[in-house]
Amino acid sequence: MQNFETVEVTTDLLILGGGMAACGAAVEASYWAKKRGLKVTLVDKAAMDRSGAVAMGLSALNMYVGVGEGDNTPEQYVDYVRNDLMGITREDLVYDIARHVDSTVHLFEKWGLPIWKDENGKYVHEGRWQLMINGESYKVIVAEAAKNAMKAAGGEIFERVFVVEPLMDGDRVAGAVGFSVRENKFYVFKAKAVLVAMGGAVHVFRPRSVGEGLGRSWYPPFNTGSSAYFTMKAGAEMTCQEVRFIPVRFKDAYGPVGAWFLLFKSRATNALGGDYMVERRDELEKWAPYGLVKPIPANLRNWLGMLDMREGKGPIYMRTEEAIQNIAQSAGDEKAAKKKLKELEAEAWEDFLDMTISQAILWAAQNIKPEERGSEIFACEPYFIGSHSGASGAWVSGPEDVAPPEYFWGYNRMATVKGLFCAGDAAGASSHKFSDGSHCEGRIAAKAAIAFIVDNPDQPKVDPKQVEALKERILKPLALYEQHKDLSDNPDINPNY
Repeated sequence: MQNFETVEVTTDLLILGGGMAACGAAVEASYWAKKRGLKVTLVDKAAMDRSGAVAMGLSALNMYVGVGEGDNTPEQYVDYVRNDLMGITREDLVYDIARHVDSTVHLFEKWGLPIWKDENGKYVHEGRWQLMINGESYKVIVAEAAKNAMKAAGGEIFERVFVVEPLMDGDRVAGAVGFSVRENKFYVFKAKAVLVAMGGAVHVFRPRSVGEGLGRSWYPPFNTGSSAYFTMKAGAEMTCQEVRFIPVRFKDAYGPVGAWFLLFKSRATNALGGDYMVERRDELEKWAPYGLVKPIPANLRNWLGMLDMREGKGPIYMRTEEAIQNIAQSAGDEKAAKKKLKELEAEAWEDFLDMTISQAILWAAQNIKPEERGSEIFACEPYFIGSHSGASGAWVSGPEDVAPPEYFWGYNRMATVKGLFCAGDAAGASSHKFSDGSHCEGRIAAKAAIAFIVDNPDQPKVDPKQVEALKERILKPLALYEQHKDLSDNPDINPNY
């Protein structure tokens, strides 16, 4: 086996991940680290420009409270999340993001993200909490800001390095080890604090996609459970593993439905034309008080559709043609209606081209015109994430000013392991932060991590024997191959294959 060079990197704060939460952490950590003369290092298994759940782009920012405009309050957002998760939420964590997320959105706009505005210069809302954007390059814009901040603060970025295991010094995290996916290099990162933002877990359950689309999922397949593995191996307490996210998406290509339901005001009906949200309204009373709130919790909306499917009334269709015609007809005269129809068609296609190109390709390949006929939607397989309507992740400390005593142990977003901070999909029990909320939570966690480092300036000890044992274990598949490959690579002949 070719020798793997061991590369040692010593830093103050180690940020693991390159998605939205990690980019937020990089921006905030760089600001405070520069003031304190500290070093920040970020490690991403991909390339930051197109890394994480937003890699393909998005057509909306799903969390904007609008405090400055007087639209809503953080308390109202907490109410919304509590109802949608049917009471299973850490309100202190949700409130903390809700009171800061607007500033993150304003940063995005400052960095160049095109946010839709009406003729009066106000943001165009998809729904109460959502803003429409031209977001194909959303992640590129956010990553550029993170890289610029790191450069200005003298930070270091490692891309194409897959972090695997934590390094521990007793009950305190001391760093991490990983390997390059492009070179024969084994990395040892030593740090005073580690911020975990490596996404959720996909493909735990078999995707609903079949045939040529087999393996296609809504959440990125590259979210391989690294956050959960790392935090658990470090000894952190976890929470809400049973609160998985099962989104409804367009069948086969997993196109998003949010714009259709919220912006276009579309209905979903069964194969008989029945609207299960109307026909099964009595079912919601069984789930009071949450079944009686507005908006109806996502899991209950899914449940009503599943009941129709169980009774053989499927498939379920998104009535795109009905929604487009209704909006076009409201424009007034025939000429205005035709113009509006063209605008809606363009927006419908752009929704997919911004964030789920595969759905646009599928529509084009099958000659599907959304203004002429509806398309089938279905409930996806479950995902373990902490950022959308899922809540799985590490149990973390809340903000000192609003968290009850039992939810606070010194530093905001620190797990139950000293020096280990979590954000985005890695932080549990705080759903509905989405992309911009995850970026905001990364900022919150990074600021707290820098405070921890200032209060605990000693470099944790890393046992060389621990490092060597991890290196041997990580590279064992390669060693096993080299040892037995000459016999045969046929699994029927070689028992070591």
